[in-house]
Amino acid sequence: MLEIKGLKAGYGAMSVLQGIDMQIHAGEIVALLGSNGVGKTTLNNVISGFIVPTAGSVTFKGQRITGLKPLEIVALGIAHVPEGRKIFPNLSVRDNLKLGAFRRAHERIKQNFDRICALFPRLKERLDQLAGTLSGGEQQMLAIGRGMMSEPELIILDEPSLGLSPIMVEEMFAMIAQINAEGAAVLLVEQNVMQSLSAAKRAYVLEQGRFVMEGEAASLLANPQLQQAYLGL
Repeated sequence: MLEIKGLKAGYGAMSVLQGIDMQIHAGEIVALLGSNGVGKTTLNNVISGFIVPTAGSVTFKGQRITGLKPLEIVALGIAHVPEGRKIFPNLSVRDNLKLGAFRRAHERIKQNFDRICALFPRLKERLDQLAGTLSGGEQQMLAIGRGMMSEPELIILDEPSLGLSPIMVEEMFAMIAQINAEGAAVLLVEQNVMQSLSAAKRAYVLEQGRFVMEGEAASLLANPQLQQAYLGL
């Protein structure tokens, strides 16, 4: 579904991604792991069209999307739920969700609205509440729900468990599994290594702009080098 080849990108004279190759197949969860500052968000922003790479290509369902605008990429079927949620705090939960269908699937907004309310019943109870008054976990649900309103075939989730309580983290990963079960491929960008590898089929480990490990998630979870670097074992 998504193929990245020889990707290089950065900010002005600062190079961040040093030439990476990556694939995501339809219907799978792929984890992207790494500590802060190694290029995870830069990669997400390249896929979503916010950053134009200096070299390499990104192809989605056989179409080269390198250089397309974010609105065009959303229309093709990629949704990006950024780190920090980025909801509209002064709009209601209802209006935040509806904005997710602005560019894609607008003709099915009622059906998708009902589907999101079923997936996130806590949001259904707060539809007329200002989004900025929600708890952190509820705001994360709203951000994901807004992304799902566009019926994405691939959804990028950037640090969805950041700042959540342990109970809320468990609930969030269960929701991610359900979203995937309904047909969307997921690029799960996380520092929560154990949970991510348990949820994903495959994974990539990014360090200083390069992939240093990749493969089946279960194999990486058992890798002594990864255990020592990220799990302290």
